[in-house]
Amino acid sequence: MLSIAINRAKVLKPKPPQDKLGFGNYFTDHMFEMDYTEGRGWHDARIVPFGPISISPAAMVLHYAQETFEGMKAYRTSEGKIQFFRPLENIRRLNKSNKRICIPEIDENDFMDALRAVVNIDKDWVPSAEGTSLYIRPFTIATDEHLGVRASKTYKFYIILSPVGAYYPEGINPVKIFVETEDVRAVRGGTGFAKVGANYSATIRAQHRAEDKGYTQVLWLDGVERRYIEEVGTMNVFFKIGDEVVTPPLEGSILPGITRMSCIEALKSWGVKVSERRLSIDELFDAARSGRLSEAFGSGTAAVISPIGELDWDGERIAISGGKIGELTHKLYDFITGIQWGKIKDEFNWIMPL
Repeated sequence: MLSIAINRAKVLKPKPPQDKLGFGNYFTDHMFEMDYTEGRGWHDARIVPFGPISISPAAMVLHYAQETFEGMKAYRTSEGKIQFFRPLENIRRLNKSNKRICIPEIDENDFMDALRAVVNIDKDWVPSAEGTSLYIRPFTIATDEHLGVRASKTYKFYIILSPVGAYYPEGINPVKIFVETEDVRAVRGGTGFAKVGANYSATIRAQHRAEDKGYTQVLWLDGVERRYIEEVGTMNVFFKIGDEVVTPPLEGSILPGITRMSCIEALKSWGVKVSERRLSIDELFDAARSGRLSEAFGSGTAAVISPIGELDWDGERIAISGGKIGELTHKLYDFITGIQWGKIKDEFNWIMPL
């Protein structure tokens, strides 16, 4: 078991109203911190008061973006118990991201010990209101003072916590998505499958353009042919075309989402045909024009399931499911959130108690 030193905050912060949380606006009293030194490995695990971190202006993370992060949640059930949703999948994904950009992997058991410890010490911050949860942000950063391009020899690993409500202001109401045709997010062979900050900074310009046009998010096309659908800025994406649910395949340029995986497993267990295949934007809009596109939704830790009510591609707009949440989308949302908040039986063994 990981040995963790605990330095408790002397003054605790007031907790925000649960109906005013938003997303990523508030942070708990403590955070987890651990160091890595080449030749020594990960060491000095500790829980400290949440606050600023001190690194050199020459720290390699600031110049070469050698960093990774994850997004996961803890939920409070109606009985007051706290539980995680598939945390080992997030731990493994962070390690895959670390491996891609030469950050040392973190022992899964040590990671889980750290996660339990920091959530337990701030367990009073886990909200209980409908639709709320405790968002968990683990991240690693390179800290060497060095301006040459190479892997760092020292790193820090942190876990910070934030009580949250709905990610999108629309909540479970359908969002409007703009199909991006100028910028690209990632290409095969790059870091598209990894959860690294550089993937997200590359999306901000297109996100601004979409917002200026009144859209919530961007739908990305592949970086080579600019034709095949990949993912939404913060979510994987699914489309119900006829009797088939289609989602882009994991070919190295999109994030292998934990919620995506859960949707696929749930749909298949219900006997729904799910295809992980390449889907062109032309095929999608042809399906919409012919009436075969009946539902569309995004999936991700932050939003869970977010129905898509409208798509805009080069000025052509299509409404999906009458601009309302589709029947299958609603069923998935109720099913996954029901398991997360302990409202329905977890037959998939997705839940891990605190």
